[in-house]
Amino acid sequence: MGTPDLRATTNQAPPLEDHNVVMSDAALSEAVLTYAGADVLDDLVALGAQAGSAEAREHGLLANRHHPELASYDRFGRRVDEVRFHPSWHWLMTRAVGHGLQAAPWEQQEAGAAHAHVRRAAGFLAWSQTEPGHGCPISMTYAAVPALRVDDSIAKEWVPLLAATSYDPGVRPASEKTGALAGMGMTEKQGGSDVRANVTEARPTGDGGYTLHGHKWFTSAPMDDVFLVLAQALEGLSCFVVARVLPDGTRNRIDIVRLKDKLGNRSNASAEIELDGTWGVRLGEEGRGVRTIIEMVAATRLDCVLGSASLMRRAVAEASWHVAHRSAFGSLLADKPLMQNVVADLAVESEAATALALRLAAAVDAPDDPHEVALRRIALPLAKFWVCKRTPVVVAEALECLGGNGYVEESVLPMLFRESPLNSLWEGSGNVNALDVLRALSREPAALQAWVKEVGRARGADERLDRAVDDTLTLLGEGAANEGAARRLAGQMAACLQGSLLVRHSPAAVADTFMASRLTPSYAATFGALDVGSDDLRAIVARTTPTVG
Repeated sequence: MGTPDLRATTNQAPPLEDHNVVMSDAALSEAVLTYAGADVLDDLVALGAQAGSAEAREHGLLANRHHPELASYDRFGRRVDEVRFHPSWHWLMTRAVGHGLQAAPWEQQEAGAAHAHVRRAAGFLAWSQTEPGHGCPISMTYAAVPALRVDDSIAKEWVPLLAATSYDPGVRPASEKTGALAGMGMTEKQGGSDVRANVTEARPTGDGGYTLHGHKWFTSAPMDDVFLVLAQALEGLSCFVVARVLPDGTRNRIDIVRLKDKLGNRSNASAEIELDGTWGVRLGEEGRGVRTIIEMVAATRLDCVLGSASLMRRAVAEASWHVAHRSAFGSLLADKPLMQNVVADLAVESEAATALALRLAAAVDAPDDPHEVALRRIALPLAKFWVCKRTPVVVAEALECLGGNGYVEESVLPMLFRESPLNSLWEGSGNVNALDVLRALSREPAALQAWVKEVGRARGADERLDRAVDDTLTLLGEGAANEGAARRLAGQMAACLQGSLLVRHSPAAVADTFMASRLTPSYAATFGALDVGSDDLRAIVARTTPTVG
């Protein structure tokens, strides 16, 4: 017996790179075909190829390894309050903006382009798999446009820059930039999600402007060019547009106190800021700040769902790729019945999240359709609650599929795991969104009607789904819409909506597995306890495993 070659590497999965993130994701590409068509899918091929490249993978790792740094002063002692990013952050941002994943679809939609938001949603879901942190300024820029359009003159000044596909970092006036990014300053340390508890003060200057005075507890991407900020004016909580640099070139008074040391989202800078004489322009009426930003909230909630679906997909792709190439106890892991059960279970969860996310994006593409508007009102908090809550357990289970290899940073799974709770926290925690479902049910009858109509489109296709929908309606009729039951109700409504979409648009094996597990009382709390046929499990695992080349 010869001496083993200690440098030889065997039975290790090759890195998952140089594959098309869009085209090798059957759930995503089929959803695009369903809600947009072949032309939109073809338009996403280049993005998918770049997102799955070895280069993108490396930049994602580097952007998370080299965290942003705060420079309060320059070398001459002048206060600058700048955050400096690694070149990989700028590489990722350049391509995200270049692919039109920020505010571009709003302008495209206004110009008559069809399916602009579905295209952007699919692109955002795919591109975020490179690295999720830089999606934060991209998402806030996307979400800012509906709010800015409350005021035509402000929108005319900022929206074209926010929609431009040119990434132009640097602290300069808007008039000198080819593209801009937007952020938000809503929460304060004493209030959190309860923004009506804000104490930041807005003082009128007499010339139509205001100066802001206060402290903001979380302001992500503080190097963005413009921010929507909530503050208390004479008539109550109001919304203000705050530029990073004033038109005359002087820097607005935005003092960065510190950067947050966060669990995840480490490539992105989240800051505490102080406003002391910071100049702003009121957006909307005084005292109507929450109403002014409500569409911004809706858009960011959509991106929370998309971002979580993206995390699921990247984690499941890594897991399914690993088990397709790793052998143990005499055969490939992918051929082991129990591993098939685990990966198939994860794949079904990922596909259900993707289907729901793209359906919501399709609703944004139909702003004049009463059903789509009402569906978006109820389905956004449902999806935000449910999909974001499911993500951490999906990522944790996918990590375990890689064993010890999944616990090291180079596998990407630790970064995904740290990121996985974020979207459930951002733009309203799980409780906030579950309570928002109750608010929609009690105040907007059209919202419940839209849910009933949407799930009813699959009526008769699967008795398990029909029974789950009937049970949900019975709960509502029995007064289940109370605060203590809000999470149970939101989860059940979301699962029924996912089931309806899968029955109508996914392969029978996927839909049947979802119905046999998620919509039955015997559903196990852990993944990998499916009671379905082995042929279906193999088919689902094959469907979810990425292809290279």
